[in-house]
Amino acid sequence: MDGIVVVTGAHPLEAAVPLVRCADWECGPGASLRCGLAALADGVEAAVVALADGPDLSPAAVDRVIEVWRESGAELVAATYGGDRGHPVLIARTAWASVPDEGARALPALTVPCDDLGAPGDVDIPADLPERYRPTRGE
Repeated sequence: MDGIVVVTGAHPLEAAVPLVRCADWECGPGASLRCGLAALADGVEAAVVALADGPDLSPAAVDRVIEVWRESGAELVAATYGGDRGHPVLIARTAWASVPDEGARALPALTVPCDDLGAPGDVDIPADLPERYRPTRGE
């Protein structure tokens, strides 16, 4: 599989992209990540990981992380915002088997400052969703 893969676990989803169900989701975010990586085609050299709860992720951050990976050959490349490691994260195929249950954050990464692009956001509850994405009355 190439392109976008969405991994599901605790809650069923409907999407216009391929869904991969992770039966081991309770083991941690690394289990879900490994399920998604395993669904990719054999020729895929690396995967860019972004969380669905980051509505303001800049496409330029994805481009920047990919560019740094191409230049460096690092196994993991992660965006940073205000010095904190965030998303997107690029994981080269050579590192896929080393993703622990706690997720890729446990692995060392080459970091790429993306402060100028704005943080991707973090939506944990409906009130966290930026106003522009909230339905208006009557919708």
